[in-house]
Amino acid sequence: MLSTVPWPSVAKTATVVQEVSMRQVSLREFRTRGSKALKPTTPGETILLAGRNGPEYFLVPVLEDVATQDRELQRAIALASLRRGWQIAKETGADKITDEEIDAEIDAVRTARLRRKKK
Repeated sequence: MLSTVPWPSVAKTATVVQEVSMRQVSLREFRTRGSKALKPTTPGETILLAGRNGPEYFLVPVLEDVATQDRELQRAIALASLRRGWQIAKETGADKITDEEIDAEIDAVRTARLRRKKK
């Protein structure tokens, strides 16, 4: 995801960098105790959830405008899905279907639904 804000200079970054703390919590403890297992967390702390085979998940604190970032992520996912759909349509020849054919197919499905409801 690209930020609209330019990256800060190295000098400014050096003054902004803060120590990131991380704590490990077992998946078993998290499943049984839930949020209570996370209570001693300090603000900004990242938590590593570890299973029997090692690290599984990171719980990362939210630091910025999540709503904006989420919208951008959802747009990117939707666009990727559309591109995949267009690719499938091209491979199967569905991209050559006319509007009239689409309307006829929609009408046929609606008619079939109405018949099922009447029964």
